[in-house]
Amino acid sequence: MADIALLTALIEPEVKALGFDLVRIRLFGSGDEHTLQIMAEDPKTKQLVIEDCAAISRRISDVMDEVDPIEEAYRLEVSSPGIDRPLTRLHDFIEWAGHEAKISATEIVEGRKSFRGVLNGVEGDDILFTDAKSGDVVIPFALVSDAKLLLTDALLSATMPLSSDGADDFETEE
Repeated sequence: MADIALLTALIEPEVKALGFDLVRIRLFGSGDEHTLQIMAEDPKTKQLVIEDCAAISRRISDVMDEVDPIEEAYRLEVSSPGIDRPLTRLHDFIEWAGHEAKISATEIVEGRKSFRGVLNGVEGDDILFTDAKSGDVVIPFALVSDAKLLLTDALLSATMPLSSDGADDFETEE
């Protein structure tokens, strides 16, 4: 499998050139089934529309075809991070302070490796967090293996869709 740092060095400038922020790159799969997943967002809206995904996909495909950093065959997948988005950058923990999240650590932090509660921001390179079970905890960002927002009413209110065109055309069965 290819090196994620190398892929990031190739992909991030291309995403930035289109005016978007890179959220995450993942390469996963086995055998003949590999996927290169790229999550990006518009820095103003924190979302992408389908045309944005298509533009990023075309640009990344051109770069990947030219450089060919992945030996195996793979499928390219470009998407928005979604509502219950992964938290991959330190500033994500600042931007989404006040919202509920789930964090997994690579090492034990204050007696635990898994936390579920409310983001309180950051201090230096540490995440300030109120865990539902153990209260206030400080989690070093370097020890975060996985983190994502949890789907709540407050999060839904904070992440309204870019457009509701066509919503009135939706019919339900009674």
